[in-house]
Amino acid sequence: MSWSALVHLWTHRRLPLIAFLLAVLATGFFAVRLAVATIYWSDPAHLQQQPDRWMTPGYIARSWEIDPKDVATALGLDAKVQPHGQTLNDIAAAQGVPVETLITDLRLFLDATLP
Repeated sequence: MSWSALVHLWTHRRLPLIAFLLAVLATGFFAVRLAVATIYWSDPAHLQQQPDRWMTPGYIARSWEIDPKDVATALGLDAKVQPHGQTLNDIAAAQGVPVETLITDLRLFLDATLP
């Protein structure tokens, strides 16, 4: 596409051109995000990781390939309300229990889910 064609589109079809460029950017963003997630979760080192205080229930559920609601239930949380962004450390503090106790209980639950 030549420079004059872009100038013509900008002059006569500005709104569709902007919409197209935004669509291309969004597509690129989600394609990169998909590629990064695929590479990350394809690494066996990220599967069935032992829980640690920095992990979120969603991360643990993804790592162990189980339903996030089951992880929430095991942590004593309401399965309908997902604690987005809360780490195990945050959840333990909110429940008033030591994080080690929460992690130990979660490990027992995860070990029971293994086939």
